[in-house]
Amino acid sequence: MSDDLNVKQDNNNGAMGRRALLGGSVVAVGAAALGGGLIGAAAASPATTTGAIGNEGALDSNLNNASHLFKLKAAAPTSFDGGYLQSSNEDNFPVLQGQKGSVVFIHLDVGGIREPHWHPTAWELNFIISGTAKWTILGTHPDGTYHNDVFEAEQGDLVFAPQGYFHYFENARADRPLDVLAVFNTSAGEPNDDIGIVGTLNSLPREVLAASFGIPVSAFANVPTDIKPVVITRHR
Repeated sequence: MSDDLNVKQDNNNGAMGRRALLGGSVVAVGAAALGGGLIGAAAASPATTTGAIGNEGALDSNLNNASHLFKLKAAAPTSFDGGYLQSSNEDNFPVLQGQKGSVVFIHLDVGGIREPHWHPTAWELNFIISGTAKWTILGTHPDGTYHNDVFEAEQGDLVFAPQGYFHYFENARADRPLDVLAVFNTSAGEPNDDIGIVGTLNSLPREVLAASFGIPVSAFANVPTDIKPVVITRHR
């Protein structure tokens, strides 16, 4: 036992002082750890307000004052050759501002195709309202082979497309349209969080595409150079 500890024991009445010294050290260490955690939690937590719980500052007033009702089917449609979209996002449904949520109603005519694409910042949960959808979701390849999930989804089914996974769906029926409700964990409007296959191909030099596919550069001569979002198209 060190002289320093002996002195401290004498000054604190022997064993009781020893326990107090040890206990004080434990309390000091624990307090430091707890204090650090509380400081970190305080830094990560929004300031306390009188508005809705769990939301940051300016959101509180918005959540309490903005309308909670949106007439999705009354929204102006964005039309394409093959179908149309009706969207609900922070731009037209203010209560969604900062909430990381949006909804899109997707209608595909007979022969309609949702352009192959992926969302770099959001997952996608799709509910089949009516009709039948043929889906492809391309996953990763940790075991050396791509995990490509191909299936049909019918009325009442849910389909989940993970964030960043390449996917598409099309109307699988030749006798009726397809209606799908897609929910995203992003407040961005469709197609702002959408990277489609046409834009992807046009972002790469033709010689790089040729090398990747192992075919002549001339094979890509007819790929359209218009890189605006296609979103919905149809079988030709």
